[in-house]
Amino acid sequence: MLDNKTIYRKTLVFSLRRLLWDLLSIAVFAAICGAGFLLADKLSDNGLIGLLIGAVAGLIVLVIVMRFLSYRYKAGQIAMMTRGITEGALPDDVLGEGRRVVKERFVTVAAFFAATKVISGIFDQLGRLITKAGEAIGGDTGSAVGSAVSAVISTIVRYLCDCCLGWVFYRKDVKSMRATCEGAVLFFRHGKTFAKNMGRVFGIGLASLLVIGGVFGAGAYLIFAQFPQTFVRISQEFVEMAAKNPDVPAFLTNPSTAMIAAAALVGAAFWAILHSVFIRPFVLVGVLRNYINSGMNDIPDEESFRLLDGKSKKFRKAHAGI
Repeated sequence: MLDNKTIYRKTLVFSLRRLLWDLLSIAVFAAICGAGFLLADKLSDNGLIGLLIGAVAGLIVLVIVMRFLSYRYKAGQIAMMTRGITEGALPDDVLGEGRRVVKERFVTVAAFFAATKVISGIFDQLGRLITKAGEAIGGDTGSAVGSAVSAVISTIVRYLCDCCLGWVFYRKDVKSMRATCEGAVLFFRHGKTFAKNMGRVFGIGLASLLVIGGVFGAGAYLIFAQFPQTFVRISQEFVEMAAKNPDVPAFLTNPSTAMIAAAALVGAAFWAILHSVFIRPFVLVGVLRNYINSGMNDIPDEESFRLLDGKSKKFRKAHAGI
């Protein structure tokens, strides 16, 4: 039997490959944004519009090319984590086997994305029902509580999607959509088991935000401070925009605070990448183990499927397609 640390260490190769793609994504995005700003500033003396156009173009490139490849590594990592948990062993070529399993299970990458869309849709819809229930019970106070619960649920949902995907890989002898429905039922049948992991999820997440975000945010600020005129020009663009639109945040019209905001954004971006690549998989191994172990001896059946048919249209549609 492999412990969580061993599984994490052996599947870290997927994280490293994802990190390379994510860093390349940032470089491409920054280059496109910078090119848009400089080109628009030179042609029409309106660099901010060019920056926004460049940002949109950069996001399109990231979504279509970079993230598409990155998520394939994520799927392979979850597949190998699942094997390590359920079989107690991993192959020598973990990376190659992960790719093979993902392709074998979903045939095409399009099928993989279709399955993950269904998974996230089911859990998002069920999460919204829980939030609305809190709001209905508590009135205005319930609304505030519901909003807080919604933020927590959104984090839980991301882990649930990964755990459900792991269950799909585990249930390799049944259709992926049936395994998806089983995974959704599994959470509601063993919610207490999964809830025990939430303290670790949020505690480690906050600690990594303070450390990783703080370090890279401070580093970005020191670099930005070497180019003050760039932020003078950017803030001037916001000053002109604020004259026409009073909703423009005041801190963006000041070069100093705009620099701090940009540094904070860089820190948050690096935290999102490094946390996702290194920290989150470590947490996920433990959560995934509890999730799968809770269902291995109690696999959901048709009767349990009907319990969620009335709570989620997406679940009912997925169930009907089995």
